[in-house]
Amino acid sequence: MKNLQEKASDLTRDFSSLPAFEKLKKLAEHPFDLSLPGNLTPERMKQYWSESAGIKLLYGTERITDNVMKALSELARESGAVEKMHRMQNGEICNCIKGYPCENRAVLHTATRDFFENQNTCLPAREAAEMAATELEKLSSFLLDNDITQKFTDMVLIGIGGSDLGPYAMFLGLEHLKKPGRNLFFINNVDPDNAASVMEQIDLAHTLVVVVSKSGTTTETETNAEYVRKKFLEAGLKPEKHFVSVTGEGSPMDNLSSSFESFYIWDWIGGRYSSTSMVGGVLLAFAFGFDVFKEFLRGANAMDKTALKENPEENLPLLGALLEIWNRNFLHYPTLAIIPYSHALRRFSAHIQQLSMESNGKHINKSGNPVNFPTGEIIWGEPGTNAQHSFYQLIHQGTDIVPLEFIGFKESQYDEDILFEGTTSQEKLLSNLFAQAIGLATGMQNSNPNKEFSGNRPSHILLAKQLTPYTLGALLAYYEHKVAFQGFIWDINSFDQEGVQLGKVLANKIIDRFANKRGIKSSEEFPLADVLIKHSENF
Repeated sequence: MKNLQEKASDLTRDFSSLPAFEKLKKLAEHPFDLSLPGNLTPERMKQYWSESAGIKLLYGTERITDNVMKALSELARESGAVEKMHRMQNGEICNCIKGYPCENRAVLHTATRDFFENQNTCLPAREAAEMAATELEKLSSFLLDNDITQKFTDMVLIGIGGSDLGPYAMFLGLEHLKKPGRNLFFINNVDPDNAASVMEQIDLAHTLVVVVSKSGTTTETETNAEYVRKKFLEAGLKPEKHFVSVTGEGSPMDNLSSSFESFYIWDWIGGRYSSTSMVGGVLLAFAFGFDVFKEFLRGANAMDKTALKENPEENLPLLGALLEIWNRNFLHYPTLAIIPYSHALRRFSAHIQQLSMESNGKHINKSGNPVNFPTGEIIWGEPGTNAQHSFYQLIHQGTDIVPLEFIGFKESQYDEDILFEGTTSQEKLLSNLFAQAIGLATGMQNSNPNKEFSGNRPSHILLAKQLTPYTLGALLAYYEHKVAFQGFIWDINSFDQEGVQLGKVLANKIIDRFANKRGIKSSEEFPLADVLIKHSENF
C-alpha cells in the first residue's frame, strides 16, 4: 500500500499543462468588456450568482462569459481540485513537497468544527475531531468550573501572526455580542509600546492572560509573556493564577499555570487556519459566551461541506478561487482588494492577507520544480465607505487594474439606525457598495479626460443577510477553502510557510549580537548587522 505522502502526490498535475489552461489563454485574448453599452445588463446580474451557507456570491461584474466559466470548471476538474479537498478534509497528508524534506503533515483545521451532523468518518479526520471535541469540552468546563467570568473581567491574548490576526478579526466581527463587564486586549507585537499600552488599561487583579504559541518557542510571544509576568510579580500577584496557555502538548509553554490546564493545538493546524481551534476559542467563548463560539463553528462547518461539492456553481469557495485564477493567471491582474462594507470587519482583510499570501506565495510546485506562472495575489484592503475616500481614486482611474472582492450585509448588527432623507444608514452603505461594483464595471465617458472613467474593472460581491456568528464562521471558512483551492489548482503547497524563516534566523543572529554587547552571550560575527546596530545607537 502506498504511504500517505505518495498517495497525496497522486493528483500532482502541472497547472500550465492542463488542457483547460490553453482554452482559457485563448479566451483571455478577447475577454468580456464590461464597459461596452448593453453588456452589463440586469439579465447578466440575475444569471451569475451562487449561494451557500447563507452567503451569496454575485459575479456578473467579473469579466467572464459562459465559455470562460465552462473552461474554468474544466480546469477545476482536470486539476482534481475537489478530490484534493476531500483528501485534505479526510486527513491525508497535504502539507508536503514530493522528494524533499518538508513538514509532511495532514491539514485538518476542518476537524476543529466537525461536531455536527454528517461528521467525517475517515479515521484520521475522526480522530482529529475527537481530540478537538475534547478541547471544546475542556473549554466549557474551564469557563464554568473555574468561575472564570466571575473572577476575571479582563483578558489579554498574547500571540503573533496566525495566533493573533484571525482571533482578533473574529473578535471585532462579533464585538456587538460582547458580554457586559468583559474587556479584551491584544499584545501581538514585540514592540514594547504595545505591551506597555495594554498594561496601562487593565486591572491586573482581575486579568486572565492567554499565551498562544503552538511550538511554545515563539520569540516575540515568549518575550511579551515574560514582560507581563513581571508586571504581575511587581503588583504582588502570582502569575500562575492568571496565566493559561494554548500550545502543543509537551511544549515549553505546556502547563504554564499551576491553576489551569493548557489548551492544546496540533501540528495539523496551521496558525493562519487556527481561529476555530482553541487559539480563537478561549478568547471568543470568554468574550461572547460558549454558545456563540459553537454557532461560529457551525457556520464554518457548513462551508466545509459546501467545499466538497463537485459543481463550482454549488461550491462557493471553488467558484471564488476560479474567478481569481482567471484574473490572476489569464487577465494578469496581480492584486486583489478585499473591501468589507462593515465596520465589524475592519481587521478582516488583514487576516485574509496573511491567510492568502502566507499560503500561496510560493515559487515551486509540489514536485519541487519552479512554476512558470504567477501564484498568490497581493491581498490588501480596508473597510468601505472609508476606503472610497482613500485609495479608490487609483482603483477607478489609475493605470493598474485592481480586482475587488466586496463584502456586504442587508442588515446591521446593532439594529440601531436612522431614517434620513428617505433611507437608512445601512441602505446608504449598501448603495455605496453596489454603486462601486457598477461604476468600476461600466465606467463613464466624458469630454473632459479628467472626468472620464474607463471602466471594465472587475469585481464580485459576497452578500449575506447579517453578520452573525454563523455567517462569520461561514465567511472565514469560505476564504480558507478558496485559498486552498487556488493552491490545489496551481499544484503548490498552501500549508507551509518557509518564506518567513529566513528573517527569523537572521533576526535571532542580530538579537545575539545585541546580547553580546552586554556580555550576556557570545555570538558569531555579523558585520552587516553590526553596522546597522551602530546606526541605531548613534542618536
